[in-house]
Amino acid sequence: MISPSSSSGSEGEEEMQMTPLQKHVAFFDRNNDGIIYPSETYRGFRAIGSGVALSAVSALFINGFLSPKTSPGKFPSPLLPIYVKNIHKGKHGSDSGVYDSEGRFVASKFEEIFQKHAKTNPNALTSKELMEMLRANRDPKDYSGWLASWTEWKVFYMLCKDKDGLLQKETVRAVYDGNIFLKMEAERKSSKKKA
Repeated sequence: MISPSSSSGSEGEEEMQMTPLQKHVAFFDRNNDGIIYPSETYRGFRAIGSGVALSAVSALFINGFLSPKTSPGKFPSPLLPIYVKNIHKGKHGSDSGVYDSEGRFVASKFEEIFQKHAKTNPNALTSKELMEMLRANRDPKDYSGWLASWTEWKVFYMLCKDKDGLLQKETVRAVYDGNIFLKMEAERKSSKKKA
């Protein structure tokens, strides 16, 4: 498996065949082998500027939740690997529906987020509007889906909001296709060089 940043030869062709959901998670596949271990999830979160505690908790939560669902065998590994090619199997309920059951991007569902919930600014979400969206997307008694959605979006909001506390539409789009992670890592490296 390759990272979304690859762009030459057969690797570029393989990237083109990845679904948006696979591209979203491929950033965390730090050695590009198609498997994401908790240590890689941790390093990915650190690479985008998350603190040690958030990175560690995220790695355990994400890998603990997704590993059994994406495992190709009957019995999940105690090492909690996430298999990028099977990431669509980790899709949970109570989500926005922007990824379909195969991990493809559904543009109409993406636009719906902002049409229905962006009341302050048509191209951004406030923290309150984000919470309203999460409540509107809840499936009845889907407590694990509620928790997964809340956790994902709160972390994205915390890491990606702008100086005015808004989650911009272009940023949300970049979260869905995984480009935000590459941008955040590059910005962090750039700021380290300047320091």
